[in-house]
Amino acid sequence: MQIKISKKSDTTIMMSITAAGDDLAPIKDKVVARLAPQIKLQGFRDGKVPATLAAKNIDQNVLQQEFLDDALNELYAQALRQEKLRPVNQPQVSLKKFVPFTELEIELDLEVIGEIQLPDYIKIKKTKPSILVTSKDIEAVIDSLRQRMAQRIRVERAAKNSDEVIIDFKGIDAESKMPVNGAEGKNYPLTLGSDAFIPGFEKKIVGLKASEEKIFTLTFPKDYGIKALANKKVSFSLTVRTVNELAMPKLDDVFASSAGPFQTLEELKQDIKKQLTIERQQDADRTFENELIQEIADKSKVTVPDTLIIEQVQRDEEEEKRNLAYRGQTWQEHLAEEGVTEEQHRERNRQPAEQRVKASIVLSEIAEHEKIDVTPEELEIRLQLLKGQYQDPKMRAELDKPEAVRDIAARLLTEKTIAKLTNYASK
Repeated sequence: MQIKISKKSDTTIMMSITAAGDDLAPIKDKVVARLAPQIKLQGFRDGKVPATLAAKNIDQNVLQQEFLDDALNELYAQALRQEKLRPVNQPQVSLKKFVPFTELEIELDLEVIGEIQLPDYIKIKKTKPSILVTSKDIEAVIDSLRQRMAQRIRVERAAKNSDEVIIDFKGIDAESKMPVNGAEGKNYPLTLGSDAFIPGFEKKIVGLKASEEKIFTLTFPKDYGIKALANKKVSFSLTVRTVNELAMPKLDDVFASSAGPFQTLEELKQDIKKQLTIERQQDADRTFENELIQEIADKSKVTVPDTLIIEQVQRDEEEEKRNLAYRGQTWQEHLAEEGVTEEQHRERNRQPAEQRVKASIVLSEIAEHEKIDVTPEELEIRLQLLKGQYQDPKMRAELDKPEAVRDIAARLLTEKTIAKLTNYASK
């Protein structure tokens, strides 16, 4: 078999494969062996026709088509291994020459991951961030618990800070007078003084009684999370439905036992400290890993194929749509909030998608360079752990599907590679 490769760009190539009799004979033999049992001849039982006799009676059009399909797949796979190519899409195939079973020439146009130049990643050192849980952090959690467990006493007086109010509100653009998405709520519980809303909103409610209404205008912060609302003047119409005074539980051992399996307040505080420490350590580890991977990826040289970027943008968009649906928001509502078209949204997400794909390619290359693999035992343990999270047999069966197993194995490989890099960076 002869292979010729011409480079069209950093990520696209034209590959020509020429094969002759010695390369093609085994392929033909396998096709004949597969088709032979289908041949029926007088004097022979079904499936017992000798191969040489069966071959002469196979429809030649069928034989040639089956042969071409098998030859293309086998020669292509062999060429990829021989040239160490990593295709990212199905090739466009052109049949240039075919002399039945003796000579074959095909041309393939395909997109590949090009040459990857890794930095000396073993020498990249980083310091893991330290974490700290203070008494104020613990007190904040306890205050939140006390608020959730507080007795709500309806009062007729004017609302003050630390009260809970149940409100209806609706915001319109102060200039266009059009309704503003994301600035409306009904029967919404709000603790005054919690700073849960934009600056100034809660202060406008202080002094109002149940059934009282108020109209006021506020400007959203310049750095507000929803870009379409950032720095926007919005007029709010607000009605107070209920004012509740929060009778906070006494901070003692009784409170601790009602908050969980704790006998004393000190036990509750220690458990809160433990959980906060775990959460912050996990966050710190993720930040450390992400920054390390990003630094290695930034110092690596590789051209990311456009196909992979487009696919990543599409995956990110689908995940975003699922999250929005879970929150009860449509895709079009989200785009309106962001103030962008669908195309602008995709273009905005292209760069971060490219960074993620590049990082994935680099991690894969490092795994190969370090000879990191996933053992069958490791894969089986992870599969069983994942299955243990589901009661539904159908969900557990989904994890046994080949594509699911491949995804799980890929995640395991990535985890092991990141652990290796973290170990290098921390030494």
